[in-house]
Amino acid sequence: MKKYLFICIVCSLGLAPLRAQDSVKVAKREAVKSHLKQHFKPYGFIRNYFTFDSRESMSGTGDLYYFQPYDELWNQTEAEAAASGVARQDLNALSTFRYLSLTTRVGLNIVGYKWRSTEFGAKIEADFYAGLTGTNHKLNGTAQFRLRQAYLTLAWDSLRMGKDFARVDLLLGQTWHPMAVDLCDVIALNSGAPFGPFSRTPQVTMNARLGKYVTLTGSLLWQMQYLSQGPLGASAEYIAYGKTPEAYLGLSVHANGFLMRVGADVLSIKPRSLGNALDASLNPILVNGTPLRVKVNDRITTASPFLYLQYKQGEFSIKAKTIFAEAGEHMNMNGGYGVSAILPGGSYSYTPTRSSASWVSIVYGGRVGAQKDKHPQKLQGILFAGYVQNFGTKEALYDPDGNGRLDASEVSKYYYYPRVTNMNRMWRLTPTLLYTVGKFQLGLEYEITSVHYGDAASGLNARNGLADMGLHWVTNHRVQLMTKYNF
Repeated sequence: MKKYLFICIVCSLGLAPLRAQDSVKVAKREAVKSHLKQHFKPYGFIRNYFTFDSRESMSGTGDLYYFQPYDELWNQTEAEAAASGVARQDLNALSTFRYLSLTTRVGLNIVGYKWRSTEFGAKIEADFYAGLTGTNHKLNGTAQFRLRQAYLTLAWDSLRMGKDFARVDLLLGQTWHPMAVDLCDVIALNSGAPFGPFSRTPQVTMNARLGKYVTLTGSLLWQMQYLSQGPLGASAEYIAYGKTPEAYLGLSVHANGFLMRVGADVLSIKPRSLGNALDASLNPILVNGTPLRVKVNDRITTASPFLYLQYKQGEFSIKAKTIFAEAGEHMNMNGGYGVSAILPGGSYSYTPTRSSASWVSIVYGGRVGAQKDKHPQKLQGILFAGYVQNFGTKEALYDPDGNGRLDASEVSKYYYYPRVTNMNRMWRLTPTLLYTVGKFQLGLEYEITSVHYGDAASGLNARNGLADMGLHWVTNHRVQLMTKYNF
C-alpha cells in the first residue's frame, strides 16, 4: 500500500509542471484573444444588386456605378427614313437587366493603442471590383479584389481641456476626399455621384478641434484611382509633373443634431511637360526636318468651394450639399478643361469648365413589428434629388480655324473632358425603401435621371464650350433591388 501511495505522489509531482504549463498556455491564448478583441475590429458585408435600366447608359463597375443615360443615337435621319421606308430608331433606346455581387467588402479597424500622450489607430479596407475582359461586350468579365482605404491615425488630446474641446487628429494614407466624406442616403453604388464629389485618395489630413463645436480641417492630397484628364487621358502624370499636391481647407460647426461644413479645394497640374517648339507665328520649328521637342510651361489651377448642411432629430434626417466646381473630373464630377491659347515657344494656356452640382436627401423611418426578438426590424423611406448645371468654360476655347465652333476633331484634340462634352444640365430623383432586420438589409430603389443634351454633330460654341444647338432631353429609368448582410 505504501508502495502504491509513493508511486501516486511521484506521478502527481511529475504532472504538476505539465499542468502549470497548460495553465500558462491557456492564459496566453486568452490574453491574445482579449488583445485581438480589444484592438482589432473586423467588419464588412455581402451585397447583391439586381438592376434594370430602360436605356443604354454611362456607368462603371459592371454597370452598377451609374452616371447618366447616353445621348440619342439615330440609325438614320428623318429624310433617310422617309426614303428608305424603314422606321427611324434610337439605337441607345435598349433596356438591360443584370445581377451582380460586386462590391462585397471586408475591412479591419485597429484601435486602442497609446504611447504617452499619442493615440494610434489604423484602417485597411478592400472590396471586389469589376475586372472586365473581352472586346465584344462591355459586361464580360469577373471580379477583382481592390484596395479602398488604408491609413494610420495619430491623435493628441489637450490634458487640460479633454478631447471634446481641444484635440488634434492626423491621418496619413488613402481614404475619402474631405469634400466627399458627407455622402447622401441612397442604396446605389454611386452614392449620388456625379451630383456630388466622390473620391478616395492618398492624403495627409489634420483635424483640429477648436472648442466644443468647431473643427478646422486641412489636407494635402495626391491622385491614384480618381484622376485628372489631359492629353494622355486620365493620368496621375499631370499632378506628378506639377509637383504640387492638391490642397483642401475646411471648417465644420456641429451642435444639437446640426452640422455645417464649408470648405474649398485647390488643384494645380501640368497637362504637358514637353511640346513642339513654335515660332512667333505658331509654326513648328524644325531641326533636320523634325519638330524640335522642348520643355513647356503648361499649368492649370482650379478652385472648387462647397457647402454641406445636415440635421438629425430622432428618426428624421435631412442632408444637402452644393459645390461650384472648376473642372472637378478628379472628384468623379462632370467637368474638365480645354486649351484657351497656344503661345509662342510651344506652351499652352488652359481654361476650366465651371459647373454647379447640388443634392438633398431626406430619410424618415423607425422600428416596426413587436421588437421582442434579437433581430429588431426597421423600415426607412428615403428621397434623393440632385441637379447639375454646366456653365461652360471660364474663358473662350482655342479656335484653330476661327469659325466660332469646335468640331469633333478639334474637341478631341483641345478639350479634355472625361465623359460626353454636349451635356448642358441634368437632374435625378430617387425614392428608396430600405428594410432592415438585424444585420440583413433589403432595399428597393427607383432612379430617374434626365440629361439635357445638345447636338454633338454641331460641335461646341468656342466662346463658352457649350453645345447650344439641337437641344433635347434624354431620360433613363433605373429600378434596383439590393440585398445586404453586414458582419
